Amino acid sequence: MTAQTHWQAWHEPYADENSPLSRRLRLVQQHIASWLDQRSDERLTVVSACAGQGHDLIGVLASRSDAQRVHGTLLEYDAGNVTAAQAAADQAGLSNIVIRQADAGQLSSYLGAAPADLVLMVGVFGNISDADVERTVAALPRLCAESATVIWTRARRDSDLTSAVRRWLRDAGFVEQAFHAPDDVRFSVGVHRFESAPQPLDPAGTIFTFLR
Repeated sequence: MTAQTHWQAWHEPYADENSPLSRRLRLVQQHIASWLDQRSDERLTVVSACAGQGHDLIGVLASRSDAQRVHGTLLEYDAGNVTAAQAAADQAGLSNIVIRQADAGQLSSYLGAAPADLVLMVGVFGNISDADVERTVAALPRLCAESATVIWTRARRDSDLTSAVRRWLRDAGFVEQAFHAPDDVRFSVGVHRFESAPQPLDPAGTIFTFLR
């Protein structure tokens, strides 16, 4: 039996519906569902960086009658999480969702997946350096289609970076649609709409490296 990795164990709090991780997931899912309700396009594209087991996107699409209009790519490095995400997508009949074992910190991993109408940066910004967060935000116009939405998360630690993230997003051409920072937990969830001109994706380079 293969030993469970840190990133597979990280998902265990989802089993407790009252855990901060589960609460954060529900907020993210609510915004994904709202985004789908607001977009009448016959075909929508999604890319999820460091997607883990895909609970956010797959969890929403599994209960929607219009799921087949969504074509998504989930980028995840951990092989066990890739297997779990693929099983969840298969069980939900989501044939348009591709789970790709890849390093989401490399721009080359987004070839064929970007530009996307929805970019999920959930569980990313809290696991990379502050400099890499800024670099990743600056790169988002290369991952976003016209009028795309970005959903991101970040824990608010002693040195709260969320105000800087929101400023960097504004500077990169995004307009804030929502920001949640509950008083009784450390997580935050942001939703931003891209209102600038998309930029071509240059696959060369690294935008972030996980610290753990």
